[in-house]
Amino acid sequence: MSNLKQSRPEADVIVVGAGLAGLVATAELADAGKRVLLLDQEGEQNLGGQAYWSFGGLFFVDSPEQRRLGIRDSRELAGRDWSTAACFDRPEDHWPRKWAEAYLDFAAGEKRAWLHRLGLRWFPAVGWAERGGAGAGLPGNSVPRFHITWGTGPGVLEPFVRRVREHAAAGRVQLRFRHRVRGLNITGGAVHGVYGDILEPSEVARGEASSRVVVGDFSLHAGAVLVTSGGIGGNHDLVRRYWPAERLGPPPAEMVSGVPKHVDGLLQQQVWAAGANLINPDRMWHYTEGLRNWNPIWPNHGIRILPGPSSLWLDPTGRRLPFPHIPGGSSLDTLQHITTHGYPHTWFLLNRAMIKREFALSGSEQNPDLTGKNLRLTLRRAGKAVQAPVQAFMDHGADFVVRDNLRDLVSGMNALTGQELVDYRTVEREVRDRDLQTSNVAGKDAQLAIARGARQFLSERLIRVAKPAPILDPAGGPLIAVRLNLLTRKSLGGLETDLQGRVLRPGSEVFSGLYAAGEVAGFGGGGMHGYRALEGTFLGGCLFSGRVAGRAIAAAL
Repeated sequence: MSNLKQSRPEADVIVVGAGLAGLVATAELADAGKRVLLLDQEGEQNLGGQAYWSFGGLFFVDSPEQRRLGIRDSRELAGRDWSTAACFDRPEDHWPRKWAEAYLDFAAGEKRAWLHRLGLRWFPAVGWAERGGAGAGLPGNSVPRFHITWGTGPGVLEPFVRRVREHAAAGRVQLRFRHRVRGLNITGGAVHGVYGDILEPSEVARGEASSRVVVGDFSLHAGAVLVTSGGIGGNHDLVRRYWPAERLGPPPAEMVSGVPKHVDGLLQQQVWAAGANLINPDRMWHYTEGLRNWNPIWPNHGIRILPGPSSLWLDPTGRRLPFPHIPGGSSLDTLQHITTHGYPHTWFLLNRAMIKREFALSGSEQNPDLTGKNLRLTLRRAGKAVQAPVQAFMDHGADFVVRDNLRDLVSGMNALTGQELVDYRTVEREVRDRDLQTSNVAGKDAQLAIARGARQFLSERLIRVAKPAPILDPAGGPLIAVRLNLLTRKSLGGLETDLQGRVLRPGSEVFSGLYAAGEVAGFGGGGMHGYRALEGTFLGGCLFSGRVAGRAIAAAL
């Protein structure tokens, strides 16, 4: 922490972190006529941060896309779903609750119109992430709400990158890359700037690990500082430090990374050490359906499957996970089941007919049709072929086993892990019991009932959920087993902020001059999702909290 006498400000506002929240806030500040310094420890090739790699999913409530598909949604229903997912239960959830209510109003109100005016458009089929299934009063989205942006993550970023570059050309914004902030300049308890290291230039590709060689230092001053430095998912040591062992058991021995290595949470830790209040750090959003990327970009690169509801989910021995632990159901609850049982991995078992319809991969680079806004390629999703990125994982992925019969499949599963854990008779029983339930339109298999219910929606029936059929039907083959790894992704806790984005000290005192937005602030308030996210709310949380903070700072200066 620096207590140097305040120098002449280099800008009105310093924004630390050039991800989505930082870009939105910078655009809002510059639109209001403020001079902004936008700093980032990575090079210009990483402008946009983690949003660039995202699928571009956004959570809207009662949207035109939903209404066209006959989906009946409402602010009341969405609020109830959020409440059952978040399970707010702590005194420090005061501001997270308020941020959740404000965000729901935004998602059901002006969010779509605002983004539409900026040029964003959405795929007409609405996805159903976190579909739950355990009961009306338990976690999950009651209806599809996951709107995929045309252009995926880069498409979400585009209008904000454009606005910031226009302001930079006009002299209202200065972009300073390879500036790693190590602390806050504070005088009399008020923040008036930042200091840190200048890192040597690095020409590595976006997402690759960059040099940490220091070639200089800096100390900058402004009327306010906004921290938008992201989460902790690339720093497994920090993930394990905050891992809630009392809820989830010991932290896993092995995890794959859904974000680059530089998503390390170190600035959040430094701001906390300077006196900010860090709340709910044990609330994290990690996925159970991670694959080792066969063509990695960053160290230990993992890709998440966005599964439909039909794959048979097996434990390491081949036993089916108990209901309601089904693909796409409730991520945290299934994570808890897996980690408290100490499973090093789990398995999806399915066939080609199911993988063609139900497997999508998260990430802009895994969806070149949507990312490239290529309508011809996008229409092929309804065709007979497995999507090319999924086929590439089937051909090259370290976690895939493809065989023509069940006995060979089980042998391949055991060969993949190097252990004779999977019992053939157990798997055969689980598959045949499931398959016997497919011959009628009803039955006692709850997972199949959810799949049949999902197919009542046109978009689910056409491109997302396979018609219930026997896995062992030769017409649907070959058979496929997919080893699933735990994948780190998002921080749901963070720096506590009020509804203006002002960072608070312990005891709710405002930390003068300091603001936070995006994942470093738990997407608002220090954790607006509570324990669980309804998906499509991470990008949305960055958009909303960045906008709120940018406008609040502009009004305060």
